[in-house]
Amino acid sequence: MSGGNKVAVIGAGAWGTALAIQATRAAEAAGQEVVLWAREPAQALSIDALRKNARHLPGTPLPPGLAVTGDARAALAGASLAILAVPTQHLGAVLKGLGALPPCVVVAKGVETGTLRFPLEILAEARPQLAAAVLSGPNFAHEVAAGLPAAAVVAGADGALRGEVMARLASPGFRLYAGTDPLGVQVAGAAKNVAAIAAGAVMGAGLGENARAALVTRCLAEIARLVVALGGRAETVAGLSGLGDLMLTCAGAGSRNFSLGLALGRGESAAAVLAGRQSVTEGVATAPALLARAAQAGVELPVCAAVAAVLDGTLEMDAAVERLMGRPPRAE
Repeated sequence: MSGGNKVAVIGAGAWGTALAIQATRAAEAAGQEVVLWAREPAQALSIDALRKNARHLPGTPLPPGLAVTGDARAALAGASLAILAVPTQHLGAVLKGLGALPPCVVVAKGVETGTLRFPLEILAEARPQLAAAVLSGPNFAHEVAAGLPAAAVVAGADGALRGEVMARLASPGFRLYAGTDPLGVQVAGAAKNVAAIAAGAVMGAGLGENARAALVTRCLAEIARLVVALGGRAETVAGLSGLGDLMLTCAGAGSRNFSLGLALGRGESAAAVLAGRQSVTEGVATAPALLARAAQAGVELPVCAAVAAVLDGTLEMDAAVERLMGRPPRAE
């Protein structure tokens, strides 16, 4: 790996900002420079002037050592590691506008509509020879930014890159584990957002904790089937990027996907809820794309199918519950 000591965070949403703060926190031990890039120059100026991301992470001040810029080339100049914190649906477009990239860790979750690619596949298409890894886990951005205890997994084929990411981002309050199943990590990270919409809908409709627990457990089974079918490992689903992230997203009030489901369960429309949001609710685009990717692999995802149908208006909430509960008996 490169011997430089600069980390460029590409994307100034809530998660990108939180990881830039965390990288700056870790820099106290590593002696590294951290730069956060915002795609909109006006947003970069605002974040730097206010020393906080008022749009996406308003409650957390930026540390003094964190630089902010709207110039991507300046952010990447001399960097030995880039953290790609751009939403999955925009990752391909952003990559086209970037110059040379150092080794990257992707922190987006989801499946690209149309191409049905996971984030590392999008990156590999744009930069075929680039060393890359993925970071995922049960992490709310505002908690990581605040320095509350958290853990995640860094998965990739390149052991040196995994080690560098861990060295650049880990701190006593942010524990990182190495993983060698990046595909499984990405599948789990995408699917849990869809599961969270379903879990929220169950609670919004007043169906109870029993129903939510059963639903989340069956979602875990769906995720494991898909991971294995696509070439990942079933045990990945039992780790931080699978079970851990599923637990957080399907129960945490801070989850955008869970809160959308909660509103759907109460009878609100998805369009109305999403119109009032600044941040991306990744499960909305992921549900139909993940369903299509699973169909290519011959894997059935009943919960994901129900969520996709409710979101596109072809199925009412009551009918979705009836469909899931009326499925033929089978062995667990």
